[in-house]
Parts: sequence; structure tokens; C-alpha cells
Amino acid sequence: MANQSVLGLYENADSAAEGARNLREVGFTSDDYEVMTGNPYPEGAFGEHVKKNKLFRFSLFGAFIGFITAFLFVFATQTAFPLVTGGKPILAIPASMIIMYEFTLLVAMIFTVIGVIFESRLPRPGGAGPLYDARITLGYIGLLVTVDESRIGNAQQALQSGGAEEVINEPA
Repeated sequence: MANQSVLGLYENADSAAEGARNLREVGFTSDDYEVMTGNPYPEGAFGEHVKKNKLFRFSLFGAFIGFITAFLFVFATQTAFPLVTGGKPILAIPASMIIMYEFTLLVAMIFTVIGVIFESRLPRPGGAGPLYDARITLGYIGLLVTVDESRIGNAQQALQSGGAEEVINEPA
């Protein structure tokens, strides 16, 4: 069966939390619904599952790639163009550390920006999502439930009994 979406609009955070609680009581998991709000609320304020942050992996991977690339670049350059100065070694590690440090940070920052874009799920090819209401940007809280067609009635009932001001269905 195809998935459909239902959006419940709530005027305040308490009624939205009640709607989320009703959804869980009916058998929906936190993966079945998404809280949409224009105001900042702490993660998990509506009982939704708090996703683990994986952004640090992008930074670490970028730093590792940057360090290895800089290491190969610096030592390949010094080996390819040997310049002996006053009997000093060709592979000068202290002078190379500056370049390796800077390149490591540069690539780590680039990978962090890519990670932020990826973790924010941007861009969304299908638009902002299946359902959206402009009142969410004005302070309302939306609970977007996306399930198969057989459970849409349960979702509507749970949202309405939670005190939703309006329940909007996705056109079939």
C-alpha cells in the first residue's frame, strides 16, 4: 500500500505533546511522525525519538583525508624537487607540519559544511515535504504522520483527540 500523510495543527506545545502521546498510545512509533515547528524547542520535548548526531564523523573523516593528502603532497613535492640547503635534510618535518596542519583544517572544515548539509537533509528533491501549512511559521506546531493508507483513520482520530485545531489530509 502507498504511504499517505496527515498533518495535525496545534496552537501550543502542551496540546502538541498530548497529540504525540495519543499517537504513541494508538501504536505509532516516533519514526512514523515528525514534529514541525518554526520555534526552537528542546529535542525530545514532544516525546519524539532524539536522533544521534553524526556530524563529528564528517569532520574526523575530512581531517584524516586532509592530513593524508597534505602528507603525500608535501613529501612528494620535497622528493620530486630536492633542494639541499646547507646540508639540511631534504624532508624537513618541522616546516612541513605547518602545511599539513593548515590543509588538515581546511579539508575538515569543507567536510563539516558538507556534513551539515547532509545531516539537515538538504536539498529535498520532492520539496518541503508531503504536507505543510503556513501557520507553522506563525507559531503553530504541526505533527506530520506518514503511514500506509490502512492506518490513516487511526492517525486522524489520535490527532483530533489530542486537541488538534485542524487535521489536514494529503490528497490521494
